Amino acid sequence: MIHRKAGAVLAAAVFSVALAAWPAVAQELKIGLSTEPSSLDPQYHNLSPNNQIALNMFEALVAQDPEQNLQPALAVSWKAVNDTTWEFKLREGVKFHDGSPFTAEDVVFTIERAAKVPNAPSPFTQFTKQIVGIDVVDPLTVRLRTAAPAPLLPVDMVAIRILSKKAASGPAPEGKTTEQLNRGEGLVGTGPFKFVEWSRGNQLVVERYDGYWGAKAAWKKVIFRPLTNAATRVAGLLSGDVDFIENPPTVDLPKLATNERVTLARALSNRIIYIHLDQFTEPTSGIPDAGGKNPLKDKRVRQALSLALDRNAIVQRIMEGFAVPAGDLLPYPMFGTRKDTPVEKVDVAQAKKLLAEAGYPNGFSITLGTPNGRYINDAKVAETIAALWTRVGVKTQIEASAPPVFFKNRDEFKYSAYLAGWGASTGEMSDPLRALVATPNPERGMGGTNKGRYSNPAMDAKLVEALRTVDDEKRRTLLQEASKLAMDDHGILPLHFEVSVWAMKKGLTYKGRADQYTLPYMVTPAP
Repeated sequence: MIHRKAGAVLAAAVFSVALAAWPAVAQELKIGLSTEPSSLDPQYHNLSPNNQIALNMFEALVAQDPEQNLQPALAVSWKAVNDTTWEFKLREGVKFHDGSPFTAEDVVFTIERAAKVPNAPSPFTQFTKQIVGIDVVDPLTVRLRTAAPAPLLPVDMVAIRILSKKAASGPAPEGKTTEQLNRGEGLVGTGPFKFVEWSRGNQLVVERYDGYWGAKAAWKKVIFRPLTNAATRVAGLLSGDVDFIENPPTVDLPKLATNERVTLARALSNRIIYIHLDQFTEPTSGIPDAGGKNPLKDKRVRQALSLALDRNAIVQRIMEGFAVPAGDLLPYPMFGTRKDTPVEKVDVAQAKKLLAEAGYPNGFSITLGTPNGRYINDAKVAETIAALWTRVGVKTQIEASAPPVFFKNRDEFKYSAYLAGWGASTGEMSDPLRALVATPNPERGMGGTNKGRYSNPAMDAKLVEALRTVDDEKRRTLLQEASKLAMDDHGILPLHFEVSVWAMKKGLTYKGRADQYTLPYMVTPAP
């Protein structure tokens, strides 16, 4: 951890100097979002559209640069006091948007609140469950105690954005409720922008916080507009209705790249697009003709579905080359990944053979759920998967829904198979393993987004051991072994990693981020 932190401090210093060279100007920045946040509560839904909005108003103890290296934020330093205690030294002189001082009490309130937020679709407890006690040493020093060694705790703290205890307290167990925060009540952070208004489906407005402790944003006001239709986003940029858009459609990228009025930024993301399969219920609702059984519980069926997928064709023809075929849940060389991880090659004959061996020589019917507009070309990718699965005998239809409807259905386990994506907020293999394939266990903060309810005790044991291993090399090996167990079992089917692209009017610059976040305080006027 020490070598990562040291490099990040230098990177943060260089970034701050560069940004400080630009004067704060009274100017608006209009951003076209591909997906509207589902909530403004920074602890309700661990979803990228929510997290990137939260990072404009709130900060964590620890931050990440565009490559996801750790850097100081509300904590200026952190160290392991012993095997089960981490000490964080807090930044002095930081004030919340309402002028109240930031202290250790706000850290305690925020960490304790994470477990109290009801009905969280993808809870933040995976980052806090290991904490069994919090000690306030002084107003600017806090110690987090864990039941066992927790070497990743500073990384986990990246995902916990600090609320004001004063502003966010209330009679409910969690203080201000998600509904209240969505209205702006108690929505008080320390970030570079402060909340102004949210008109759901129309716009979200924030304004520069001139009392911010760090480099001031270049924009006095930022207006986020949800433009979920990709063509509409591009049209809005070209007409000047918005200045900056995320996720322009891949089919338009060649023309945008040669447009003298447009600048592009890009980055290989850590976002894995995957297929989850119901491996719990029997019969499963989306497979009507399997004799009351759930075929997806059989590894041979899951492997057949994976062998039917032509990942290279999806990347080249549907993603226009703006993706990388995946054989695991994070791209190499991120921490815990394997250099030699194979990407499963399409093999129609073997897929049919495995289906027959599993007792389905004539295949079966299945419905594949997918969001329409959440991920790059998501519905088109799902349509291609349906055709590929049908080719091997698994007759597939897709159910494409607006993202809020899709996530509601997914969280209610209405899909026997669904396409979705996951961006690792920590940039380490433990993140997707904990969220996507660990046996669901709310008490341990495991499997919060494992809506296929896959369970592999051997994988779980490796993951738990890794999470308690302080030695980096030993932990790396354990994570590699845990991931291999899940991949070999076809507990989840990785498809590809997205290459993220942002388009903006000429005169603006933005450094693409591995976490895919659109952060207006990092949008600057070009030199």
